[in-house]
Amino acid sequence: MNKLIAALCFALAMAPAMAQDKAKAESAVQVVERWIMMRLRHQRFASVDDLNEAIVPLLDELNSKPFQKLPGSRASAFADLDAPALQPLPLQPWEFAVFRTVRVHIDHHVEVDGHRYSVPQALVSQVIEARITAGVVELLHRGQRVAAHARSAHKGGFTTVVEHLPAAHRAHLQWTPERLIHWGQSIGVATGRTVERLLVERRHPEHGYRACLGLLSLSRKYGKPRLEAACLVALELGTAKYSHVRDILANGRDQVTPGTTPEWTSPDHAHVRGPGYYQ
Repeated sequence: MNKLIAALCFALAMAPAMAQDKAKAESAVQVVERWIMMRLRHQRFASVDDLNEAIVPLLDELNSKPFQKLPGSRASAFADLDAPALQPLPLQPWEFAVFRTVRVHIDHHVEVDGHRYSVPQALVSQVIEARITAGVVELLHRGQRVAAHARSAHKGGFTTVVEHLPAAHRAHLQWTPERLIHWGQSIGVATGRTVERLLVERRHPEHGYRACLGLLSLSRKYGKPRLEAACLVALELGTAKYSHVRDILANGRDQVTPGTTPEWTSPDHAHVRGPGYYQ
């Protein structure tokens, strides 16, 4: 069947792609139908390979048949005109891709479908382009590829190339772990400890930059005292996630005064034997 499709495509290609030449293209398709399809219409084939085997000699015969009003044949016209212009096929098969515009955040990562991919630290705050395929995320800056990562479906995760985060350059960045911790400590001890945990619990401190900035920005909405109280509640619960602190503030749990529960004592009862029963 693929041989037949190729023959039909060849017939279409022989006619110029002009509106006034539409009849020529239809005529070329008709020739293929008459010389190949019609001559095989009464035969049955058990497989596609058997059909291709029957099409090959008919296709060769059709291409070698001389033109009625022009010199040569379809085969000679292809050899003279089309074959010299052919280019080799790409080394890799074509793959569907989606392009998006993304911004590089202070943690040297861009976000694509909830996952974060690293780029060279010199591109922080730059707007770049992401080429997204089924298996790869390519990051382009001014048409040049600056990073390529295997695509990940892990939302909230990080894919980081260590070379993109050179430690020697951290002193030149606008944000550093020390600056974030100092900012947190200026709000309160619990806030400072929460920021430290956000940075320490990540594989690279830069992975926690955005969470730290989000956490510290809560002080603008709720005030520093409430943020400090919420961080204290979160630490007591064993968590330091930004989302948990945000929810504590939104629900007002930081403003709930812990109640004092009196020590429970067992009431007197006939069925309560007491310690003397076992002596």
